[in-house]
Amino acid sequence: MSEEKNYRIVNKIKEIYNEDNIPLHRPTFKGNEIKYVNDAIKSTFVSSVGEYVNQFENRLSDYTSINRSVATVNGTSSLHVALLLAGVKQNDEVITQSLTFVATANAIKYVNAIPVFVDVSDSNFGMNSQSLNNFLEKYAELRDGTSYNKITGNIIRACMPMHTFGFICDIENIVKICNKWNIKVVEDCAEALGSFLKKKSAGKFGLVSAFSFNGNKIITAGGGGAICSDNDLIADNAKHITTTAKKTHKWEYFHDQVGFNYRMPNLNAALLCAQLERIHDIKKQKVELFDELMYTFSKIGVQLCIPPKNVDWNYWLFSIKFKNKKEKNTFLKYSHQHNVLCRPVWRLLHELPMFKDCFVFEKKQSEKIQDTIVNIPSSEKK
Repeated sequence: MSEEKNYRIVNKIKEIYNEDNIPLHRPTFKGNEIKYVNDAIKSTFVSSVGEYVNQFENRLSDYTSINRSVATVNGTSSLHVALLLAGVKQNDEVITQSLTFVATANAIKYVNAIPVFVDVSDSNFGMNSQSLNNFLEKYAELRDGTSYNKITGNIIRACMPMHTFGFICDIENIVKICNKWNIKVVEDCAEALGSFLKKKSAGKFGLVSAFSFNGNKIITAGGGGAICSDNDLIADNAKHITTTAKKTHKWEYFHDQVGFNYRMPNLNAALLCAQLERIHDIKKQKVELFDELMYTFSKIGVQLCIPPKNVDWNYWLFSIKFKNKKEKNTFLKYSHQHNVLCRPVWRLLHELPMFKDCFVFEKKQSEKIQDTIVNIPSSEKK
């Protein structure tokens, strides 16, 4: 791609935002955020015991139509506990994708399990169900209802697909394949709140799911996460484990297992209640921004990546595709020099030192996406 085309892309982004310094994604607070946070402060319940925590959990369940939600301090803690709730144990294998944020595989390591990486799809950048099926057909066997890896002898306990950039992966087929092999599906929905497949929310397909409300997500509390499940027992356990496994009592401290101090503070929940009230407006404005970019870029021969059919996308992060790695890197250097903070796709996890010895089954599409895809600024306008 020529320097002139790089200039035109960057200039068009600046024109649309009417700014000279544009971050990749920034939160907007245009509703009741200040009011609710002040209310939480006045109540003096600013930690994990507070009415806004309960309100947010109920409102999140209403929005996603997932029976139960448990608010946590961040998305990574939600992934960690979700894997425990799915029964993942030391030396179990968890199938995931190498093209994802590092938290996905970190959480697997937190429970002393072993990540196995399969390929992703070029249409949604999420786990490729055919690659998953190919891996299981080649390496797995069922013994008394449990899947084992024939080579390592380890139990294949769970599968954790990630809905990349808010696109929903081929989750229906992934669940179908995993059901055949009696493998639990844990959905990594860190980027997918507000995305629906056939009117069914991300996070409602698997046994349990994890969301993130980090500062760059479609709604945010600066941090924050949630564990969601239609299974009441799993949700009850999630709340117990994330509250240091303390048995409910007015004054005594009795903990019945090793737990985690992972509950969301009331201050963050107050902010999220206000953000969730605005999610339809946030999404509407991002749709309008995406359409404007599509129209503008079409005039200079640049195509934005679009979600698969049947997906009601949350329009979290917008992406453009380059011909090759050199062209991508040249654009990234140019955009940063001119204060438009685009970013590449993450480095594939199996290329990182702590995961370099993990088994990788098929990676062609993952490598291609890593070499050609760039995320561009995707925030609401000021």
